[in-house]
Amino acid sequence: MRPLEASDHVLVVGGGLAGWRFIEECRRLGFTGRITLVCAEHHPPYDRPPLSKQVLSGKWGFDEIVLATPERLAAASVEVLLGDAAVSLDGSSRTVTLASGRELVADRIVIATGTSPRHLPFGEGIVHYLRTIDDVVALKASVAALPTPARVGIIGGGFIGAEVATALHALGAEVAVLEAASAPLLSVLGPTIASWLSGLPGDAGIRLLNNQRITAIERVEGAVEVSRDDDVPLHFDVLVAGIGATPATEWLASSGLTIDKGVVVDASMCATPVIGAVGDVARFTWESVTGTTSERIEHWQVASDTATRLAQLWCTPDEPVAQLIPYFWSDQYGAKIQVLGRPSPSDDVVMVRGEPTQSWVALCVRDDVVAAIVTLRQPRALMRSRSLLTSPQSLAMALDRAPWAD
Repeated sequence: MRPLEASDHVLVVGGGLAGWRFIEECRRLGFTGRITLVCAEHHPPYDRPPLSKQVLSGKWGFDEIVLATPERLAAASVEVLLGDAAVSLDGSSRTVTLASGRELVADRIVIATGTSPRHLPFGEGIVHYLRTIDDVVALKASVAALPTPARVGIIGGGFIGAEVATALHALGAEVAVLEAASAPLLSVLGPTIASWLSGLPGDAGIRLLNNQRITAIERVEGAVEVSRDDDVPLHFDVLVAGIGATPATEWLASSGLTIDKGVVVDASMCATPVIGAVGDVARFTWESVTGTTSERIEHWQVASDTATRLAQLWCTPDEPVAQLIPYFWSDQYGAKIQVLGRPSPSDDVVMVRGEPTQSWVALCVRDDVVAAIVTLRQPRALMRSRSLLTSPQSLAMALDRAPWAD
């Protein structure tokens, strides 16, 4: 594949971290050609993780999460089209059609449209979802309009649900989290770690209800009524759902690309030699310490790393790319949970430092290989242990090295 040349036009579709990081990396690597950025939102690219943390709680303003500031936009020399979503892609002619009817043709196209919140099958127009700045504005306005303490229900006890619950509780709301499983994060981190984390909501003054089967949501006499299977209804002033996300690929139905739980790309993030996908929308091939897989990973760090990888391939194809080790964190209920690698609910879990109810370091082991490291309130120990995931390490080797104890 030839490197990008000054005469090339690169079109980036999606105004999140991945799209913006790709643009900045291309410029850093010396690409001087034309770049156009298409954003469905009316806001320039911004950082999403703080929305459910610092922004919702009021600690940060929106200006503190903007990635594409006027100064950085000028330095990147990029044409930005705001509030005009892509509705189709013709892969053969490299043509993207926007909602306005405008058609854009480019030499290379980057798909960075991320994900959309998964919606409940009921409660449309009643339930809040959190993905964008506008979502945060609407949710904060709804809570602010209520007498204190507002009764807030959170459907879903995963990372987003827990972070929203934490932020709204800090604003004075009376919060209850409704989790479908027997414990939050069970399907992500497995039963052992989920049990260690189960006391965090209560310790923070937030009510947690597990094994919830919701059958209907409707407004009743000014309140939001949540009907449950074989249980009495619950009533809230505001209801928020955080039940996962789906890749934003509807606009690619006739693109000619392979779509299977995301845009299928290779290890270099290419769907074709001239079309790539990065960030949450991309299902990419990657080699971990436990083998080669093809999956979609919704992590901030992975979004940044995949964008960098594609930019390097298109600008400097002969340079080796950095090893990808997934990393994410969540600030919830007054604690920081951090994860390196890709844990599976079926992994064997070995606590190597700390106490279950306080702070700890745990290894997730699969076929006697350390597949992931999970910590609670142990940020330094986590980063010191990263070397355990750069090459396959048995449990015995990890225990002998014990980098978390340095």
